Amino acid sequence: MRLVFAGTPEVALPSLRALIDSSRHDVVAVVTRPDAPSGRGRRLERSPVAALADEHGIEVLTPAKAGDPDFLDRLRALAPDLCPVVAYGNLLPQRTLDVPKHGWVNLHFSVLPAWRGAAPVQAAVRNGDDITGASTFRIVKELDAGPVFGVVTEKVRERDTSGDLLTRLSISGADLLVSTVDGIGDGTLRAVEQPSDGVTYAPKITVEDARLDFTTPAAAVDRLARAVTPEPGAWAEFRGERLKLGPVTPVDDVQLPAGEVLVERKRVLVGTATTAVALGEVQAQGKKRMAATDWARGVRIEAGERVV
Repeated sequence: MRLVFAGTPEVALPSLRALIDSSRHDVVAVVTRPDAPSGRGRRLERSPVAALADEHGIEVLTPAKAGDPDFLDRLRALAPDLCPVVAYGNLLPQRTLDVPKHGWVNLHFSVLPAWRGAAPVQAAVRNGDDITGASTFRIVKELDAGPVFGVVTEKVRERDTSGDLLTRLSISGADLLVSTVDGIGDGTLRAVEQPSDGVTYAPKITVEDARLDFTTPAAAVDRLARAVTPEPGAWAEFRGERLKLGPVTPVDDVQLPAGEVLVERKRVLVGTATTAVALGEVQAQGKKRMAATDWARGVRIEAGERVV
């Protein structure tokens, strides 16, 4: 089949590579977000999907909106049979969904109908889910509500960050997407409507959402820190300034008042509503990331000081 692939970040690359490598399909173009400023120099950089397409000589389309008339004209001219989507990051209006014969098929990183929305992996980690996965479904107007073609599952490991889990899901999900595209092309695969029970939502996580609350139990602090790693990154305040925090580790044998910092020889502990957590890497404003013990020695923490 003729495919136009839509995606933007690195997590979409395993799927794009797999479709490019498939002998059964032809990726005639990719749709991705426009080049964006990056780094200290704020130079415009191609998205990871655009960069991979450039390497393979594939046409790159970067509409500001997926309903722009010029984009729609080019999409119709490309005459795709199907448009696979992985983390594109742009709304698809109905006039755009109607262009390909077989519609648009999204790879979503949850077992639908659980965790519809922008941050399903982060939601699974924060919620303490034991199992998550990825689903392929036909895109419809309602958010992530289309009929499902296929599912793969993945165990959430005890110390998984969202980054860890998403990396694994991007690989298993790529295989699922290719098999879905194959089945649609063969006419052997039919989508099944999602059940009405079990629908949950995972909205985009903001920087403010990533602030750790040490008045909650250690398990909640741990899960949130892992859920927002690597993006947008956990943080708290110390001495009135923002302190970025890597994942923490619950410690069963120490209790401290919520937020109170205790510096030991080989670890830095912070109290929660239950037992303490040990800090991993930290980054103070204007400083490089470093081990919490190195940071604590440098700032000379006094007894009773807190992070909040």
